[in-house]
Amino acid sequence: MIRVILNGALGRMGREVESQIEKNGDFEIVAKVDRMAAEDGIYTDIANFSGQADVIIDFSNHLATDALLSYAVKRNIPLMLATTGHTEEENERIEDASKKIPLFHSANMSLGVALLLELAQKTAAVMTNADIEIVETHHNRKLDAPSGTALMLANALQKIRDKAFLKCGRSGKAPREKNEIGIHSVRMGNIVGIHEVMVSTDNETVTLKHEAHSRALFAEGALAAASFIVKQQPGLYDMNSLVKKEEKA
Repeated sequence: MIRVILNGALGRMGREVESQIEKNGDFEIVAKVDRMAAEDGIYTDIANFSGQADVIIDFSNHLATDALLSYAVKRNIPLMLATTGHTEEENERIEDASKKIPLFHSANMSLGVALLLELAQKTAAVMTNADIEIVETHHNRKLDAPSGTALMLANALQKIRDKAFLKCGRSGKAPREKNEIGIHSVRMGNIVGIHEVMVSTDNETVTLKHEAHSRALFAEGALAAASFIVKQQPGLYDMNSLVKKEEKA
């Protein structure tokens, strides 16, 4: 049984993770944490929980990062961060903490998105002169744009195209520059998440698309990541680590 501290327990994803855990006999929640706690039995500060736990699952806000890292390192508990919008300084602290504890960090907890990233890199590597555009679509309440997943895809593509630079949105009358990777954000309705990577030459276009139908897939991915991270040595892991593990299984 994997004992979970669930941070961001009252948010949409926190409740989805709790629902998935209730259906899964391999996990139990030993503490629920939410700084906006409005229910009995929920901690407003993770530091107030001193019980035993095997992993922390975080679906809260990047502003909680410092407190989570300090707590996880102090108590030597593996940490799974599924939040987005981290600053450069926060990312540096995540990197530092991963030298002391197993730390899983991903902007998107979907295995399908991890496969999309791998396929996009392979396509960009083969179609060396093609233009690359990313379009991401989410619900009208999402705070960050571009999405963390779109940036994750773009950063992965920059590893293939070392001269590429990111251009968020497009306006004006200037032509597209050769080394651009365009990122476009759409916000409407209750869309869970759609990510498209389009790789195009003058003669052909390859479009790779992932569409999330339910937030349950992110909760399922979080539990898969939690099962994975509790068995690892200190280090920084992501969905690609999980995909590679599945390929070897």
